[in-house]
Amino acid sequence: MEERIAIIGIFITDQEAAEKVNRLLHEYSDCIIGRMGIPFRERSINIISIIVCATQDRISALSGRLGRMEGITAKAMQTQVKN
Repeated sequence: MEERIAIIGIFITDQEAAEKVNRLLHEYSDCIIGRMGIPFRERSINIISIIVCATQDRISALSGRLGRMEGITAKAMQTQVKN
């Protein structure tokens, strides 16, 4: 299956969930190209954006697992990789 590049935006509104997110991202670390995290303390929210290169199935699996966590919102935007 062909690889894609994706940006996954993650909003963490429950600080207890942050550790779970980090564990999950570690599971997918082989396909994570970059990561940026911003704590928005005034609003009690953490915002993480990750760039991944993986198959569509793997990107969807990661985004779906993130989105099913309590206190987490995650969305992915992806494009095909051109060689």
